[in-house]
Order: sequence, then C-alpha cells, then structure tokens
Amino acid sequence: KRQKGPGPIPHKRNPVVSQNPCGLRRVRRSACVPALENVALWHERDISHSSVERMIAPDATTTLGFMLERARGLVEGLVVYPERLAHNLGRTGELFHSEAVMLALVEKGLARQKAYEIVQRSAMRAFEGGGAFRALLAADPELTERLSAEELERCFDLDHALRYAECLVERAIAS
Repeated sequence: KRQKGPGPIPHKRNPVVSQNPCGLRRVRRSACVPALENVALWHERDISHSSVERMIAPDATTTLGFMLERARGLVEGLVVYPERLAHNLGRTGELFHSEAVMLALVEKGLARQKAYEIVQRSAMRAFEGGGAFRALLAADPELTERLSAEELERCFDLDHALRYAECLVERAIAS
C-alpha cells in the first residue's frame, strides 16, 4: 500500500511488487550464457559441465520461484476499475482501433505500407483535433472503396477485439 514508486510516476501502485520480477528476469536470463556454453561439448561430459549446472540450476530455479510467487501475489491483489478503464479507452478517441482497420485493409489485398498510410492519415488528423477517427476513416474514399461501412464498424467492435482474451488467460493460468 505505501510503496514508493519511481520518481517520475508517484501515482503508480505496487511499484516494487511489479518491478521486482521485471528486474529479476535479467538475473534469471544470465543463466542462459553458461548453459549454452555447456552445449559446445556435444558428445562428451566432463566435470566442467556439472560445475556450471550446480551453480546455475539452484540459482535459476530459486529466482524463478521467487518471481512467480511475487507475480501470484500481484495478480491475486489486482483491482480493476471497469468504468475507469472504459473512460480511459474513450479518451483515446478510438485511435487504438487503428491496427484493426489497417489489418482489414491488408486482408482486402492492399499492401501493408499503403494500408498504414491510409489509416495513419486519418489517425493523425484525429489526434490533432481534426475530427473523430471513425468519421474521418468513413469519409476517406481510398478506404471506403475497399471496406464497406459494416466492415469498418467491425474494426471498432471491442468484443471482436477481445474475442480470444478469455481463452488466452485460461491457457496462461493452466500452464
């Protein structure tokens, strides 16, 4: 509750609990170099292998266990405010849907770079206060000759965007 966050973001909650595993992943990853160097002696094992393994295996597994325990505590104590989340998404002016629009254009056969340019043009105008992103896209003849109004609307459907979220979370928890 009373953890001190990094200087530039004092409003952040649980900074130590969330940042600790992120930092420890660097330590955990450091075991990869000696483990990979053990691979160099393909068909032979000698005392140099086991000495490396005796050092990195306990350290790596203990660190990983600590990281997982921290992550579990963070997730179990997670508080989500759906209304606030919806409010913050609304403040983006729907710009976070830009990828879905771009991919819909690519699926219609447009080159990715061209699709990017079409969507970016409307996104930048919307960002600079030149109108609503969805309306700007709907008024763009280069876009409307490739996407119907229904196809464009589907790009802005949050349920469609989140259709795999529950499955992915369940899969992550199960593993």
